[in-house]
Amino acid sequence: MMTFDSRIDTFRHIHLVQSFLGRVVREFLARSERHDRSKLVSPEVEVFDEMTPKLAGSTYGSDEYRSYLARMKPALDHHYAANDHHPEHYPGGIADMSLVALLEMLCDWKAATLRHDDGDIRRSIEINQGRFGYSDELKRILLNTLPIIEGVSP
Repeated sequence: MMTFDSRIDTFRHIHLVQSFLGRVVREFLARSERHDRSKLVSPEVEVFDEMTPKLAGSTYGSDEYRSYLARMKPALDHHYAANDHHPEHYPGGIADMSLVALLEMLCDWKAATLRHDDGDIRRSIEINQGRFGYSDELKRILLNTLPIIEGVSP
């Protein structure tokens, strides 16, 4: 008769969790290597070269900002189709995203706020809740994750 050893079972469990986390880490590393590469080729590169400085001087969510996005629509449509860290990539928006894509999105939003003269990631998360229709619970999770992204102890 075989006996159950809880320590061996615990070590197996730890090993499995490490293995699963390793898969996620490898996926994050791959995403970090290919993030927004489509912006470096046509039809995106020309539009982003022209519009990025204009966007930097605008306030996120403002009428001016939205007018710039409207002018960028063909390039943005291509960009969203090529990059699954954007809610616009999915028919169901954020609800169809994986946690991995969601975290890349949050990192992207944080980096984007640093390009704006008056960028504020917390304000962007608030604005984007209205734009993408995510719950207060998800908004709180995004806000709770920021200290990790920003390198600050929570």
